[in-house]
Amino acid sequence: MNLELLSDPLFLWPCLTGLVFALLLPLCGAYLRLRGEWLAALSYAQMAAAGSLSAAALALPLALGGPAAAFLAAAVKNAFEEAAEATRGAAYAMLLLAGWGTAVLLAANLPLAERLGHALFDGQLYFTDRSHFLAALGAFAVAVPLLRWLSRPLLLSHFYPDFYRARGRSSRRLHLAFDLVVAGVLALATTSVGVMAAFALVFIPPLAAAPWARSWRAALWLGALLGGLAHLLAFALALVLDQPFGPVLALLLVLLGAASALLARGFPRIAA
Repeated sequence: MNLELLSDPLFLWPCLTGLVFALLLPLCGAYLRLRGEWLAALSYAQMAAAGSLSAAALALPLALGGPAAAFLAAAVKNAFEEAAEATRGAAYAMLLLAGWGTAVLLAANLPLAERLGHALFDGQLYFTDRSHFLAALGAFAVAVPLLRWLSRPLLLSHFYPDFYRARGRSSRRLHLAFDLVVAGVLALATTSVGVMAAFALVFIPPLAAAPWARSWRAALWLGALLGGLAHLLAFALALVLDQPFGPVLALLLVLLGAASALLARGFPRIAA
């Protein structure tokens, strides 16, 4: 048992970095789930990992490769949907496969990419430092105001899909702006908490919060709270049990999602 590690200053920055993303990713996830696009989060994260590995192979900064690939994925996804509305959602799967295939081939052929690939997919939170925390804080400071600005238009376009059409306007730019915000956040989160842990924070806290929130704003607050608490508990458990952080967080979130669903089923009046 490594209880003394919980008070070690060495782990302060990793804990704070993960906490920022644990609060931010569920906010993005709530809007992705609203639009039925939660799978896009995994495709963006996979593309960001592939971009980081490609940057490493070309001796370029990792901080450029990941976001560049994620932004490209967001643009391709929007262009694909605009060209073929009937196949909405197919772009997620293709981007997911493209990112996975690129990452696996790079990891299989380049020793440096192999080590980096394990770090990106498993999560390298313990090795983050003050610069990662500042990057996460910057992402939070940019993304939250943008999400607040985009919130009402996104809700309008979802619940009243003819609203913009009736006014002779298109919601494409709105959706592209949102996708770019999510892609940027996930690109940064992937380099810290890993692909699957970032996806788990996007997907499960909003899912667990939905049955218990009485309003959209309450769902956002509750999702962020659940994400933050799950991160803190997973971080402490991973250190005490000497386990990798990413899988511990993912399994803890799975338990959270399952418990929320079972409790909502057992107490439908409270959850309603």
